[in-house]
Amino acid sequence: MKYSFFVVLLILTAGLCGFSLIDPAPGFHTIRAKNSADLKTFFAYSPDRLPFVSAHRGGARKGFPENCLPTFENTLKQVHAILEIDPHYTKDSAIVLMHDATLDRTSTGHGKVSDFTLSELRSLKLKDTEGHVTPYAMPTLDEALEWAKGKTVLVLDMKDVPIEARVRKIVEHRAEANAIVMAYSNEDAVKCYQLNQSILMEVMLGTMEKVREFDKTGVPWQNVVVFVSHTLGKDPELFREIHKRGAMCMVGSSRNYDIQYTKGTIKTADELTKGYLGIIDSGADIIEADLAIEAGMALKPLQTARSSSKASYFR
Repeated sequence: MKYSFFVVLLILTAGLCGFSLIDPAPGFHTIRAKNSADLKTFFAYSPDRLPFVSAHRGGARKGFPENCLPTFENTLKQVHAILEIDPHYTKDSAIVLMHDATLDRTSTGHGKVSDFTLSELRSLKLKDTEGHVTPYAMPTLDEALEWAKGKTVLVLDMKDVPIEARVRKIVEHRAEANAIVMAYSNEDAVKCYQLNQSILMEVMLGTMEKVREFDKTGVPWQNVVVFVSHTLGKDPELFREIHKRGAMCMVGSSRNYDIQYTKGTIKTADELTKGYLGIIDSGADIIEADLAIEAGMALKPLQTARSSSKASYFR
């Protein structure tokens, strides 16, 4: 009886202190922030940062479709990653996850996403990267935001969902600690900051001119992570200047190493790993990868510095 009493007391105390004794995501490689301020600290550049992956479209591969909750889980079972996802409006104004404006490539449906209701879209099955039909259905943005809590950070691309609507969804789900939005223009970045100063953004700044233009927006650098380029070989000074401002840098591998490996131009896993490590050596902190598991595995040896100020976020 005494033992049971103390267990209950310990659980209640843990809850009041804001942490849980029960792992909410067993079996997953998680990236967890307690709140939006903590997420800003995680994304703030520091020389001891631990490089990681942004899984493009969630980490799709054979057996696992783009923008699909089981795909997200498959990715996190193997590597630490944030997850880039693609929202689209349905005919009845729900928001589902689908990269293309049309259904044909990645589902059993045909035509525009926006021509169908959520109920109609739910009846479809998703296809994997090889075009095979899977048992999985299309998730909503609402479901994804709830799923991600305690597991990772979602990066919400725009597609046909404006930044105001994406911010509204994050606020509605109290997901400021596990979702950020893509802002493709300085105007959108300013709009997001005016709507909610707690929400982080991924901004596209591929030149020093664009970095200096962003300096003038009034949006704090602690509110952004910077996507630098899909092109390799950017001037190291660009990365240094962004780091000086306190933001992390992201580089995409989908249009270079990933596609080269898929097509057989890069023939070995060791050569692919060397490519990913080269992206980090060039100055990047995050790799946005189609081959998220391969990229994440390549970066695992760099995530072992437990003395890093970022280590507590990786579990």
